[in-house]
Amino acid sequence: MFSLADAMNVWIVNPFDNLPSEGYRPMRFWLMAEAFARSGANVVYWTSDFSHANKKKRVRTHDVFSPFKIVEIPSLEYGRNVSLSRMRSHLKLAKDFARTVRSKTAGGELAEPDLIVASSPPLSLVGEVHRFARMTGAKVIVDVMDAWPETFERVVPRWMLWPLRRMARRNYLDAAAITVVSRRYCDLVLSYGYSGQVRLFYHGIELSDEEPRIKSDASPLKVVYAGNLGRSYDLATAIKAVGRMKGAAVLDIAGKGEREDELMKLAGSLPGGSVRFHGYLPKDALDALLRSADVGLVPMDGASCVGVPYKFADYSKHALAMASSLGGESSELLKSFGAGAEYVFGDADSLEKALRQIGENLPSFKAASRKMAEENFDAVKIYDEYVRFASAYV
Repeated sequence: MFSLADAMNVWIVNPFDNLPSEGYRPMRFWLMAEAFARSGANVVYWTSDFSHANKKKRVRTHDVFSPFKIVEIPSLEYGRNVSLSRMRSHLKLAKDFARTVRSKTAGGELAEPDLIVASSPPLSLVGEVHRFARMTGAKVIVDVMDAWPETFERVVPRWMLWPLRRMARRNYLDAAAITVVSRRYCDLVLSYGYSGQVRLFYHGIELSDEEPRIKSDASPLKVVYAGNLGRSYDLATAIKAVGRMKGAAVLDIAGKGEREDELMKLAGSLPGGSVRFHGYLPKDALDALLRSADVGLVPMDGASCVGVPYKFADYSKHALAMASSLGGESSELLKSFGAGAEYVFGDADSLEKALRQIGENLPSFKAASRKMAEENFDAVKIYDEYVRFASAYV
């Protein structure tokens, strides 16, 4: 464990991650905050009072569980991840962050930070973090979680995104250092002209010593998807592929989203039990579902700008072989470890072929997936090193 020579005041700013007290596993910024707290820092965790995952206002029940102070920023609700209402919510979030920061520091409730780690997106919130930091002398590290505005180029003409592109450039150039969740984002940051240090830290997850489940009978291959049921995830293809396997595979879907009704209707045409919908599951129930599975599904388009998603950590923790259509850096990881098979995005025949290939080599794929978790996604190693890296800028 890395220990700071002198106690620092550290702020972690991220409105999107689920909170452990809401029944979910600790995610990137919570684990990062815990690592800073272990090192001796005085940590304040800034989040939103609106759950991005559930699309509902949060209930304040989490303070008792945290080794640091948590501040919720008032937020407007939105129903879809890609929408004008979400953009309006982000703009108000930034303004309310600025107002809350001024009131809490001026009144002595919070000490001014020495270091702020701010997630990008949302771009407007990072901009307010930089404005506050310039007034106080705090150093800012921008942690790039997603490629904004590039990810919107699939749905919006590129020329319309110039205000967001200008905002992103300013956010990057003002940072003391930048951290990213995939190599793909390293190249993105550098393309904006950033000349400081850019460091890769994959998503981390808490690993257990539990032996992975290895399929030992002739039961159907158990495929699982855990995540949002939005338009960025092609679950219709997965449902069709499982249907074509005629009982040789079943699909468990854990999550909710705008396409849920459409997907349930499609699955209704298959024999009962082929596709099972579980909704959002609390941590223990989701862990049990993942432990019981054979294959983790990553049904994403390479054009999504995603490098290595959270799902890689979640699935590999439980030694799930992976069927992925994401390509890119994720594909390189799967190939280097031999932890799964790729398929063509949107192609049910290709996914069926990948699942049958996995079924024929399941023990080796599962062992390789767990090895990938231990070498690339161990939260203790990742976030202790993050603290060491970030503290050098104060």
